[in-house]
Amino acid sequence: MADPRIRLVLLFGGCSAEHDVSCVSARHVLTAADPDRYDIELVGITRSGQWVLAEGARLALQDGADTMPEYLSTVGPSVEPMTALTGTGGHDAPLTVVFPVLHGPMGEDGTIQGLLELANVAYVGAGVLASSLCMDKVACKDHLAAHGVAQCRYRWFTIDEGLLRRPDGSTAVLNDEVDVAIGELGLPMFIKPGNMGSSVGVSRATDRDGVIAAIELAASYDREVILEEEMLGREIEISVLGNEDPEASVAGEVVPGADFYDYEDKYDDGADLMIPAPLDEAELAEMQRLAISAYRACKIEGLSRVDFFYEDGSRHPEHTRGWLINEINTMPGFTPISMYPKMWAATGIDYPSLIDRLVDLAIARHERKRRHTRTDH
Repeated sequence: MADPRIRLVLLFGGCSAEHDVSCVSARHVLTAADPDRYDIELVGITRSGQWVLAEGARLALQDGADTMPEYLSTVGPSVEPMTALTGTGGHDAPLTVVFPVLHGPMGEDGTIQGLLELANVAYVGAGVLASSLCMDKVACKDHLAAHGVAQCRYRWFTIDEGLLRRPDGSTAVLNDEVDVAIGELGLPMFIKPGNMGSSVGVSRATDRDGVIAAIELAASYDREVILEEEMLGREIEISVLGNEDPEASVAGEVVPGADFYDYEDKYDDGADLMIPAPLDEAELAEMQRLAISAYRACKIEGLSRVDFFYEDGSRHPEHTRGWLINEINTMPGFTPISMYPKMWAATGIDYPSLIDRLVDLAIARHERKRRHTRTDH
C-alpha cells in the first residue's frame, strides 16, 4: 500500500528584511516537491504580518514549473494562522508538515517555531531554542565560545535612541566605543546587525567614519550591533542534515565578487562558488567534524548551513589559525544559487530528495516529542 499523502504547508514571506529571499526560496521548494507525495498549500505572510492563502502560485504550477514566476507573491485571501497551519482537522485529516521557508527575524528566530509547537504540528528545521540562539549572533558566538569553538575576535553593544550600552550594562559614547573597537579589532572591520541574515545591514568599514556610518546602518535593523575583525582566510561553507545523527555534505568555497560575500553576491549570482571546495581529505573531515559538533552544541535538528573561515596562510602568511566558525544558519536559502541545496546535490542528494529527507526528519522529531510529553502529575 502506498504511503498516505502529506499535507505540506509552505510558509513564506514574513516581516523581515529577508522577505524577498523567502519568496524566491519558496518558489523553488514548491517546484521541487514531489506532487505524488504532497498536497501542497501555500501560506504567505505579508511584510505587515497578515497571513494569506497564496493559491495563485500553486495553480500556476499546474501549467509547468517553467511558467512559474521566480518570486512568489504574498497575495490572497486572509486566513487565521492556526487554521492555515492545522487545516480543517477531523479524524480523516492528512498528516500535516509545515515547511517554514522564512529567513531572518520573525521567522527563523524561534517565533514561528513557537507558534508551530503550540499548533502541535510537525515542522521542518530547528526548534525554538536552536532557532533563537543561532539567529542572535552574539548569543551564538558566546555559546560556541563556551564549547571551545574557535572564532574570530568580536565586540558588541546595544544602541537605542543614541544611547550605547556595553555588555556589562554600562553606557558609553559612540565615538569612544569606536576608538576602543578599532584598537582591539583593527581596520578594516565588519559591522553587522545582531539579528539578521543574508548579509542584510552588513558593512565593511575601512576608516573611523566608515565604522560610525556602518553602526548607524546596522542599528536600523537591530538594536544589537556586533563588530568583528576582518578575516584573512578562505570562506568555506558546509551543509548539515539530520536530527540525532546529523551528517555533513561536501564543502563549498565562496570567492566574493565584492569586498565580501554580500546580499548581491548571494542572490544575484555575483560570487564564484566552488563546489566541492578544493580541500584535501583531512581538511574536509576536520571541517565536517567541527560543523557537526557546533550543530550538536546548539541543539539544532533538521538542517543548517555552517559558515567557516579557513586561515591556512594562503591569503596572509601570518594568519594560520585554521578553522574558525563564522555563523550558523538554521534556515538557509533555497534559491537556485543557494549553497545549501547545491552542496547536497554535489554530495548525492538532489533537490526533491532533500525535501523528502527534511519532511521525514520533521515527522520523526514530532513523533519522538509526542512520546515524551506527559501532562499528568
